[in-house]
Amino acid sequence: MVAARITVNGKEAPISPAAPHTTVLDFLRERGLTGTKEGCAEGECGACSVLVARPGVNKPTDWVAVNACLVPVAALDGQEVITSEGLASAGASGTPAALHPVQEEMAVRGGSQCGYCTPGFVCSMASEYYRPDRCAHPDPADGTGTGTGTGTGTEHGPNGFDLHALSGNLCRCTGYRPIRDAAFAVGMPTEDDPLAQRREQSPPEPVPTAYTRDDSAFLRPRTLADALQLLRERTDAVVVAGSTDWGVEVNIRARRANCVVAVDRLPELREMRVESDRIEIGAAQTLTEIERRLDGSVPLLAELFPQFASRLIRNSATLGGNLGTGSPIGDSPPALLALEASVVLADADGEREVPLADYFTGYRQSVRRPGELIRAVRIPLPLSPVAAFHKIAKRRFDDISSVAVAFALDIEDGIVRKARIGLGGVAATPIRALDTEAALEGKPWAAQTVEAASRVLQAQGTPMDDHRASAGYRSAMLGQSLLKLYAQTTEAVSS
Repeated sequence: MVAARITVNGKEAPISPAAPHTTVLDFLRERGLTGTKEGCAEGECGACSVLVARPGVNKPTDWVAVNACLVPVAALDGQEVITSEGLASAGASGTPAALHPVQEEMAVRGGSQCGYCTPGFVCSMASEYYRPDRCAHPDPADGTGTGTGTGTGTEHGPNGFDLHALSGNLCRCTGYRPIRDAAFAVGMPTEDDPLAQRREQSPPEPVPTAYTRDDSAFLRPRTLADALQLLRERTDAVVVAGSTDWGVEVNIRARRANCVVAVDRLPELREMRVESDRIEIGAAQTLTEIERRLDGSVPLLAELFPQFASRLIRNSATLGGNLGTGSPIGDSPPALLALEASVVLADADGEREVPLADYFTGYRQSVRRPGELIRAVRIPLPLSPVAAFHKIAKRRFDDISSVAVAFALDIEDGIVRKARIGLGGVAATPIRALDTEAALEGKPWAAQTVEAASRVLQAQGTPMDDHRASAGYRSAMLGQSLLKLYAQTTEAVSS
């Protein structure tokens, strides 16, 4: 097997002698690329963001911004990375490198003071700059982000720039207005831009990896069958996809694994199929890929995605990983419970399908057996026409939920024919609000019904007091969430 290597700013470098748990961040800094900074080591500040060439949604390749502090460098074996230093193009002989258009706008518009966060902002901004379906909005809005033009709001500029691309980047001294000004001022890539041209070529193919050092191994199997056989043999293996959860364990809790098995590039886990009776989503597709491929066709997920962490995290995180951790405050389980989703579990002996409502068995526990992987998530069709995802958190975006509530209702002739409600943050596992569903079904979608059902919803689960919220607050928010949904649907009908 070929020695593990990574291409950084166009130059290939061996990963050795880095330890298997070494992050991309540490690997880069040890090689003098100190523009990549460590701020939080948890994927929350974005000071470490870099660009990775990934399979594209609208073009062969997308330049995707990821948190270098979370990704093991061995996970990028055979891959291409661009850092803030690499964005600047080489000038003519003897001349200094020229600033990238994103860097230029950040400089001239005062988007940097101490500069610590700036390289991360620049890389995240460059990812959005190169997004293939970004286009200047034809509306003559002034670009101030005040929503003065139709289709241009506080989070989208007239140049098509989506500020959610920067939702994972924090700045403590500059203030966000000049950074936003820089984002809304960038133009479109020119035809001779080498990184824009690179999008027209296929990204590097995933390579099987067996990187071992100091009795620890990072393994990337070639196929799903290879992975399942490996998991049968290595019962001590830690399975990773985007490493957005495991990376935190490595950095903050100093956890180490004798064997890490990466499944994020397995083709069998990266398919999406839309059939007459269901949508099947591969467990290793990133949330960003799912969001763009579904393109709003599952409204409940379309509401979920912008509230799921940050764009930087969504660029790496997967549904398989979010369900695999079994966290009671994961954002996707409530929505998938409301959608009556199921998971396809695979091991070396075959596959089985388990309704998500039966998947969780206890705190961070599930029916998944040793050696099993989540291969896919299946969502039955047709979808319920009334859907909403309510996340109660201390921050509007990029935060862990105190309570999450997902609704999917069939309302015909004013009667609730079917109700499915998923809850997170109110029990040891994500749960269905079965009593509330029963209180709604067969009843008129009217104030009296909803008020009675909201009292039932307040009593669902076993919420607890912690640093995010009290048990009483969580219960109150459950009831308010149903009242909010009723107000929203009533406004929609009357408008």
